[in-house]
Amino acid sequence: MKRKGTGPDGLVIVDKPADITSHGVVARIRKLAGTRRVGHAGTLDPMATGVLVIGVEKATRLLGHLALTEKTYRATIRLGQTTVTDDAEGEVTATVSAAGVTREAIDAGIAALTGDILQVPSSVSAIKIDGKRSYTRVRQGEEVELAARPVTVSAFTVHEQREAAAEDGSALIDLDVTVSCSSGTYVRALARDLGGGLGVGGHLTALRRTRVGPYGLDRASTLEELQAAAEADDFARAVLPIGAAADAAFPRWDVDAEQARLLTNGVRLDGPGLAADGPIAVFGPEDRFLALIEERRGKARSLAVFV
Repeated sequence: MKRKGTGPDGLVIVDKPADITSHGVVARIRKLAGTRRVGHAGTLDPMATGVLVIGVEKATRLLGHLALTEKTYRATIRLGQTTVTDDAEGEVTATVSAAGVTREAIDAGIAALTGDILQVPSSVSAIKIDGKRSYTRVRQGEEVELAARPVTVSAFTVHEQREAAAEDGSALIDLDVTVSCSSGTYVRALARDLGGGLGVGGHLTALRRTRVGPYGLDRASTLEELQAAAEADDFARAVLPIGAAADAAFPRWDVDAEQARLLTNGVRLDGPGLAADGPIAVFGPEDRFLALIEERRGKARSLAVFV
């Protein structure tokens, strides 16, 4: 039986609206779930919409592992304008006509940004420099240079290309794209680098995350739907139980009662031999979710125990 004032253990997949921070969504879920033990797996900028994975109670311990999974986005890139934030929320710093940019050049630029690449994050990212967020330093007028880091862009596809125009009449190009990428990839940096490589600049005008690992928009609820569920005293219906969440996100290892006892008491068992590159979800008798482990040199090393 749950203690008074605690929420259900599990994940809430939220379809985040625009103009609210990820922390703002967490604050809303804390009120609806009746607990402060709530977190999220990977932020979305206020401008962005779509899948935000929220952990409640014990499921908060899954979030660091879920944040490392691949993510998919739908986005619109505007070629011909550069902004200080690499997206539409920032001031336009340069406008260059994109009239001479060909589709062949765009395709070549996208190909160069696909696969394993080195990416310089946006200077207004949340990355810390000497303990202070990069975006805070930029807003205080500092010049910020972040180091390039390896990321993987597994898909970068153009669905539609449209003509647009700047306020001064300069020709712009809007591209509707889908991007699937590793954790730590900045889609607005892809927009910046695509435009930069084409010599006209670029930024992001729309971003919608459609998937985080196995969790897509088909499982997501709006804040209004979650509010209605809470008012009907049925918020738990919107929560994916922690065991089901782990089963969907990680390879599964079923153990017997004795193995379960040893594992949850800190004994390092022989691993399952799944050759998994990452966490493995361990389930005991009666389909009880026990732990996340990783296999190292044939042994199961506990990452987190949930019983």
